[in-house]
Amino acid sequence: MPDVFNSHKQVESVEQNSSKKQIEVKKPEKKFKTPEDMDRHELPGHNHNPFAAYCYYPDHVNFVNADPEEKVVLLLRRHPITNLSWISIAFLMVIAPSFFVLIAPFSLLPPGFQVVLTILWYLIVTAFILEEFLSWFFHVNIVTDERIIEVDLTVVVGGAPRTFFRYGNVVIQTASEIPKIEFEAIPNPDAVARVLRELRIEEEQEKLEGRVR
Repeated sequence: MPDVFNSHKQVESVEQNSSKKQIEVKKPEKKFKTPEDMDRHELPGHNHNPFAAYCYYPDHVNFVNADPEEKVVLLLRRHPITNLSWISIAFLMVIAPSFFVLIAPFSLLPPGFQVVLTILWYLIVTAFILEEFLSWFFHVNIVTDERIIEVDLTVVVGGAPRTFFRYGNVVIQTASEIPKIEFEAIPNPDAVARVLRELRIEEEQEKLEGRVR
């Protein structure tokens, strides 16, 4: 007669089921994370420095007419090395008053006029420095995950300084009203071009899947 109830078999079945559950729970975690899965501070190239010239998925960056779900992928400025020209000029302007006494017209002026002219000169120097710095700081290129319409990308790196400091131009040929967009003297131009190509592929994939917003 077959066993209607076998406690030994029942225990074995329970133990097998529990071991299976344990095996299923202990699945290996993903070794690699996509940008969507990663925290922004884990992304390669992420930089929370507000003066950074290259930042991948920057923090607290917004712009006019941005869509609610639109994400800023790249924030780019000219490489800091490009500021050396105006910094050199500013340095010469700062030390210039030390040589004013060697100029006959200035040395013949009363001391009060000399002080006033020196103060006026330093005000001009300050205005020059602020103008050049703000021009560099606020002249940014922003790339989002929704505004990539380029059809061709060209990276231009020429000359020893650009090769040594790893900066150059990225030229984007588009099919929009503006046929050509150029990011000038930006850091890591090869990395920028790679990100742009990846965004273009992602955008084309969304079109094929009907997920274009």
